[in-house]
Amino acid sequence: MNHNISEELFIKAKAMIPGGVNSPVRAFKSAGCNPIFIEKAAGSKIYDADGNEYIDYVGSWGPMILGHCHPKVVEAIQKTAASGASFGAPTALETELAELVCAAYPNIERIRMVSSGTEATMSAIRLARGYTGRDKILKFDGCYHGHADSLLVKAGSGLATFGVPTSPGVPADFAKLTLTATYNDLANVKEIVAANKGEIACIILEAIAGNMGCVPPVAGFLQGLREICTAEGILLIIDEVMTGFRVAYGGAQERYGVRGDLVCLGKIIGGGLPVGAFGGKKEIMDSLSPEGGIYQAGTLSGNPLAMSAGIATLKLIQEEGFYQQLEEKSAYLENGLQQVTENSSVATCWQRVGGMFCTYFQNGPVNNFDDALKSDTDAFGRYFRSMLDQGINLAPAQFEAGFMSIAHSKEDLDKTITAVEKALAAV
Repeated sequence: MNHNISEELFIKAKAMIPGGVNSPVRAFKSAGCNPIFIEKAAGSKIYDADGNEYIDYVGSWGPMILGHCHPKVVEAIQKTAASGASFGAPTALETELAELVCAAYPNIERIRMVSSGTEATMSAIRLARGYTGRDKILKFDGCYHGHADSLLVKAGSGLATFGVPTSPGVPADFAKLTLTATYNDLANVKEIVAANKGEIACIILEAIAGNMGCVPPVAGFLQGLREICTAEGILLIIDEVMTGFRVAYGGAQERYGVRGDLVCLGKIIGGGLPVGAFGGKKEIMDSLSPEGGIYQAGTLSGNPLAMSAGIATLKLIQEEGFYQQLEEKSAYLENGLQQVTENSSVATCWQRVGGMFCTYFQNGPVNNFDDALKSDTDAFGRYFRSMLDQGINLAPAQFEAGFMSIAHSKEDLDKTITAVEKALAAV
């Protein structure tokens, strides 16, 4: 494919924007090539500045579960925009979206709208610290919860070792309040909690880890975390920014039957516009200002355009048979890819939950971040570039999830399976 215009746009962007992008993964560095610049999208397809068409499995990193530019979502945004894009004041749309979300999540009795997933997790952690009066938090290696300082931390070498920052600009003293554990290792969590008894405000995790590919919780892991948190007075924060309304209408918590004290949401609830939210039990949420003393605010929180897009999206995905269709499409792709990979000499591991998936270039299964790091990232880069040349747009990094939409057709899926066969040969 010809990418001349994208190359020119990237050169121009790098003169004005650090790295030429406004979010690092978009630079395609992990894929060993330069990014394509997108001009438009419709349904399951995106189109770059050079006029190339791609079947899209990124879906704006998850929210486009209906496909791009669904007519009813576009109509809702246009209708709302005609009355004003932002007021910095309450609107009925905020309450309508809140009611839809709370109906899907029985453990969300109160909800606060924000503008990003990072803002949601950052605010939920502050709330947990303020509510419990404790300072330490526990997160898991490989689970990404945004770029707030306390969350850019990786594990130390021993059970009593506090976190160390993984980004310049994060103070070491601040990072010491973040403890890190191994995902899917309940024994590791118990040891860390015992070593910091009465000091941990919250445990935060992705119920399905989508930032080390697609790693589901092993049997009993979420249930064990729930039991530990209840017994130790620790708040369980389940980050469903990615999985919320993606793997079930009630998200991963509905799928696995475990409920958090606080829940973080985003992506699908904004219908493609910038939205985040955090919610939970009434007595916890009412600790927020103006009801309580824990401060959180945002000028564009509850933005009417984003609220209208989210409302339209949630109403559409409630339609009968929606998730069954999404599951069938995802399973069809999975079965096709497994047949292709069985006939290939390239080591691969396919993991999927609902409409989320990842192909690892290693023998699986992948249960945690250490497992994920065994993947052959050079092989992934060759695979990605071959797929892109064949008109298939995947996440441009080995450790990112892919996403199915209801707009993907059987023809799209068959073309993808054929492309994978060719790409594996190129690897």
